[in-house]
Amino acid sequence: MKDVPAKAPVPMSEPHEDTLETIWLLEREHGSARVRDIAKARGVKAATVSIALGKLSSAKLVNYARRESVSLTARGERAARRVFSRHRLLARLFGDVLGMPPGAAGKQACTLEHALTGDAMDRVARLLELVEACPSVAESLAACPLAPRPGDARSRRRLPPACRRCPETAGSGAESVADLKRGQDAVVASIRATAARRRRLLDLGLLPGSAIVVERSGSRARALRVVCQGAPLSLRQADAACVLVRRGGASGAPEGRLSWTR
Repeated sequence: MKDVPAKAPVPMSEPHEDTLETIWLLEREHGSARVRDIAKARGVKAATVSIALGKLSSAKLVNYARRESVSLTARGERAARRVFSRHRLLARLFGDVLGMPPGAAGKQACTLEHALTGDAMDRVARLLELVEACPSVAESLAACPLAPRPGDARSRRRLPPACRRCPETAGSGAESVADLKRGQDAVVASIRATAARRRRLLDLGLLPGSAIVVERSGSRARALRVVCQGAPLSLRQADAACVLVRRGGASGAPEGRLSWTR
């Protein structure tokens, strides 16, 4: 029997998706949803909710009459469950896998749930399934010094043999961008830095897996100049020493032009 393709979701704005999700949660918790309850839950005015409900009613996503409780249609319930599912999935990714506190994970999920495509959702779900089902993945994440932890505490468990290739576990033998000479290329493996510096270096495009080529070696008094993701970049010696690399992977990478593929 052939699979029946799922219907494409109705395109909506973020506030409308939030409204549907709130109605669904209120119906689950209280059995019904009123305008004032929706407004209180979302932190907006009742008039704002009424306008949104009028548009959602026209789209046949809610059953709404003035001064009466609001309910979801079958289409509306599917849309609400879709948004809520994405929220839960992202909250698990940020919380369970990336180690963010529950409140921060929930806020981050709220920000991204509307932009998550079906394909992206499937891939995140596959990652969570792998972590859930494969003991070796779970153990590696638990033991890896790079794996995020609440309070940044590091596990002392024994690492799997394959992890010996990781620059983070190689100790003083790990190579950084600061160690590279003019003309040498490498691939960024990890950023070993404090939170503020790490975020700044990531924002510069020094992402794990990015190819990097040294144009000019640096010194204590002179910045090191590299090409990363096709764009020139100057790095202070202290910053360059925080970027751990894997040698010999940048040749053949399309660094001659900028690429906006993420």
